Amino acid sequence: MKVLHVYSGNLFGGVETLLVTLAQERSVCPSMQPHFAFCFEGRLTEEIQATGLYVHRLGRVRSSQPWTVWLARRQLKQLLRQEGFDVVICHSCWSQALFGSVVRQQQVPLVFWCHDTPKGKHWLERWAKQTPPDFVIANSRYTLAAMPKLYPRICGDVLYSPVPCPNISNPDEIRSAVRAELNTPDNAVVIMQASRLAQLKGQIILLLALAQQHDTPAWVCWIAGGVQRPHEALYLQTLHTQVQELGIADRIQFLGQRADVSRLLAAADIYCQPNIEPETFGIAFVEALYAGLPVVTTALGGAVEIVDESCGRLVAPNDANALSKVLGILITNHEERDALTAKGSARAYQLCDPARQLTQLHALLAELVKQKAIA
Repeated sequence: MKVLHVYSGNLFGGVETLLVTLAQERSVCPSMQPHFAFCFEGRLTEEIQATGLYVHRLGRVRSSQPWTVWLARRQLKQLLRQEGFDVVICHSCWSQALFGSVVRQQQVPLVFWCHDTPKGKHWLERWAKQTPPDFVIANSRYTLAAMPKLYPRICGDVLYSPVPCPNISNPDEIRSAVRAELNTPDNAVVIMQASRLAQLKGQIILLLALAQQHDTPAWVCWIAGGVQRPHEALYLQTLHTQVQELGIADRIQFLGQRADVSRLLAAADIYCQPNIEPETFGIAFVEALYAGLPVVTTALGGAVEIVDESCGRLVAPNDANALSKVLGILITNHEERDALTAKGSARAYQLCDPARQLTQLHALLAELVKQKAIA
């Protein structure tokens, strides 16, 4: 089965991590061949090509420049005619709005893989509504519950993102090496967050909570995530100002955009991402669990489908006091951390093992192709 994944390609976050995983792990489901078509080149294109796959370029698109939309649609039309794909998957309302009609015209089964919670009111969502897909894949039960706001009469199912367990053969050596690179003592308790620089990810709440632990010795915080858009640069400056005002600047490290998150996680002790808005799934939580880190996050959205009392702690949103208490316990009590560490990897495997998830994806798509052929 030839499956074409259509996406913008200009940023790098959770969706992009999923697409790279589909390329890297394709051998676990050889009956499904992933192909990719992006409008913009960048890190995503580079990482897909590093797996040995070719990325089809549709051309840079600006919705405010209609001729660029027309050219990209023509490029996709030619690609669909040449390659004979069995299914096309659009990975955002942007992709669905721009290219869904082209896929329909070529009579190829169209799937919308939803990674965000639709509200049905944004202009891109209203545009995407004009071309309903044949099927919806949602990255969590939380996301699927919101789909009627976008496609009220379209069938769908939940598929947790496949997330591979990192191949860390010498964790002690990596832990020492990373800490040496980041001037972090071996005995420090490292709290880490790796996410986009966005207020909804809760970096500000994390800093407020850690400020209350100022007198607790031996903790350090690493915040990974680089500037990809202008407003993120302003947000990063706000965070730098905040750590100065809170008096914890010497214990916080902003690591910027990183391509070695698995190494960082192997060298950390606690993963904390206190979202102030719901996370629709949270690949970073799964990666942290694989690394054996207790996960502390907010009891919102898809996070509650990943984190339970066996592997982490859930706190109320926007409650720096509650978060600080939980972090204080985990920083000072290694036995509490060890108890949560013991079951984290099994929990991640249970939810996101690539072999099982890609097999499930193939089954969903094969059933769709079968139903379309009958119709």
